[in-house]
Amino acid sequence: MKKTITSAGIVALMSASAFADVSVSNYDDLSEDFYGESFHYNGVTYSDVNNVDGVFPGGDTFDAGGGVEGLGTEIIVENATLLYNDFPAWGSANNALTFGTSFVVGDNLSIGALSTVTMTLDSVSDFASVEMAFFENGPWGGIVYHLDAMMGGMVVGTDSFTISDLGGRDNVAFSTLSVDGVEFDSLRLYGTFGSDNSGGRALLDNLTINSVPAPSSMALLLGAGGLMSRRRR
Repeated sequence: MKKTITSAGIVALMSASAFADVSVSNYDDLSEDFYGESFHYNGVTYSDVNNVDGVFPGGDTFDAGGGVEGLGTEIIVENATLLYNDFPAWGSANNALTFGTSFVVGDNLSIGALSTVTMTLDSVSDFASVEMAFFENGPWGGIVYHLDAMMGGMVVGTDSFTISDLGGRDNVAFSTLSVDGVEFDSLRLYGTFGSDNSGGRALLDNLTINSVPAPSSMALLLGAGGLMSRRRR
């Protein structure tokens, strides 16, 4: 019996090693540019950017979409070299992902507007994390950013942080959001202020996803484990 368990355990370890699929999106192989309102990259489709009405902490409001009162719906790869020079521990130089209406050509950068973005995954996953650079204090203090993991449109896991509200001039800050221990097929990153939608200014880097084997693959692996056990007996 002990040999049977050991064989199955070996198969499970081999399975995890062979089928684990960790991807890290750092956007460094892309050109600085606009990438439209829907963009597929490294197993993730980004869409539904800034498509909600909302309110800023100071009471000003914004509209959904890219109109005059909207935050903009473009997905943007930004060369953020100067930010990485000043904060080398964050992300992975030199590109980051941002959103909104504009970017600064070259090594200088703009931290774009982000109220919400959906990230649809090519395969079911059980771990995700994303590094964020954002403005804190100033007009942004009190905004809460959330990362929801969803399966079939239902929220199965979440993480969040609150932007500092110490007053004075705004400055760049950093945080990481992650979800783990549940299976999901999409992520939604979004801001709130109280009970309302909201949005700050944010750059994303090092989106890390761990995909899980499809059920059919797991069934084959379990079958292989049982076959190995029977042969050893």
